[in-house]
Amino acid sequence: MPSATTSYGRYPYSALPDRPVFDWPNGTRLAVYVALNIETFSFDSHTGAKLAPGKQDQPDVLNHAWREWGNRVGVWRMKDVFDALDLPLAVLPNTAVYEDCPGLVEAFRARGDEIVAHGRTNAEEQGVLAEPEERALIRQASEAYRRHEGRVPAGWLGPWISQSAVTPDLLEEEGYTYLLDWCHDDQPTMMRTRSGTGIVSVPYSHEINDIPQITARYTSAESFADMIVAQFDEMLEASARAPAVMSIALHPYLTGQPYRLRALRRALTHIAAHRNEIWLTRPGAIAEAFIEDVRARVA
Repeated sequence: MPSATTSYGRYPYSALPDRPVFDWPNGTRLAVYVALNIETFSFDSHTGAKLAPGKQDQPDVLNHAWREWGNRVGVWRMKDVFDALDLPLAVLPNTAVYEDCPGLVEAFRARGDEIVAHGRTNAEEQGVLAEPEERALIRQASEAYRRHEGRVPAGWLGPWISQSAVTPDLLEEEGYTYLLDWCHDDQPTMMRTRSGTGIVSVPYSHEINDIPQITARYTSAESFADMIVAQFDEMLEASARAPAVMSIALHPYLTGQPYRLRALRRALTHIAAHRNEIWLTRPGAIAEAFIEDVRARVA
């Protein structure tokens, strides 16, 4: 009997206990990466996370300035923490950041961090567009990354996790090898695309993510740090039975705030102290390792 529910159709069901057990490239079972979202917003729009309700009939000075603080101040304080702990990063800048915040992406590029595509600006969503317009948006963003980074990034995260029904197809056709929009698994998943090539979904948490925790659930700085530590400890223990990916998603205007940064430093220090037991890496390396594993299994 057919299911009563509709299916996304990009990947089949897979029960975690039925999967092969494998090691990551450095012989460990838990891959951990930190994703730093660097975003920019239009002053004349009312899109974006909010510190307080904005007035729809006036410029949203409060919330726009609050988010701007993240790119002017918070992100640099966070960088100091990442530098002190020698943490690799996945940096996800909108392409507008190159023009709006000169020198910002370049500072993280100099660290050797992976640049992951994050659309043109978080003042728009791609999932509402018709296919030709969405293709044009992806292509325009790709050209900007190519111009600044010398190549198109391997991965993509849509602003606001916005996807249409054909987004994975368009990304794969534009040359992307992985996406971060899906949180349906703790291991990478190969998603079907219409070309037959496929695109990798690398896990990206919306639980260990400061936007939903802080702006929607009003989680305190200390509680968010405790969540990161608890998630890490539990996943490290469970990874002996089933290899996994843990991600930490951050935004400078939130966790760059000094009182939150102090708590975040505590959580990241805990993870860094276990660096010999985990693969402290970036999502691009995770996608590459997964693709090599799939090829080996097929061979």
